[in-house]
Amino acid sequence: MFTTRPATAADVPLLPAVERSAAEAFKRIPDLAWVADDDGQSEQRHLELIQGGVSWVAVNDASDAPLGFLNGQLMGGNLHIWEMSVGKDHQGKGIGRGLMNHARRWATSQDLLAITLTTFRDVPWNDKFYASMGFTMLSSSELTPALKRVLGDAVRDGFPGEKRCAMRLLLR
Repeated sequence: MFTTRPATAADVPLLPAVERSAAEAFKRIPDLAWVADDDGQSEQRHLELIQGGVSWVAVNDASDAPLGFLNGQLMGGNLHIWEMSVGKDHQGKGIGRGLMNHARRWATSQDLLAITLTTFRDVPWNDKFYASMGFTMLSSSELTPALKRVLGDAVRDGFPGEKRCAMRLLLR
């Protein structure tokens, strides 16, 4: 069993390990295996997003230990998700879906237009998962300047542009 709650500064030292554990799944995809060795978000970045009020953790009900997290930021009237990760031993148990549903409820309560994110296309636990949650892939003509910047920054940081996409979930 797990509970979703706002992330706190006390969670920060534990979140990079959750992200690294989640990234282990990329080792099954030869041309993306390097993602498993990527540094991910720094503790400072986690803290910034927590202080921004748009960061949640799914925690073990017994120990309050983070099993997964979702963090984001308000961007152009939308909730933009920067990262969602679930530790490899807890994947496939509804934790990611629970985090996404929590983010959706929060974004709706804030009267936001949409939730956006960027992800890998053609990776089963990425674009197909988000599509099952109601997200649609955006064409290049539908990208906002902010999403173009996010995708461009990812390419600059070494992510293959042809494998990246932006997705949106309209809330109203």
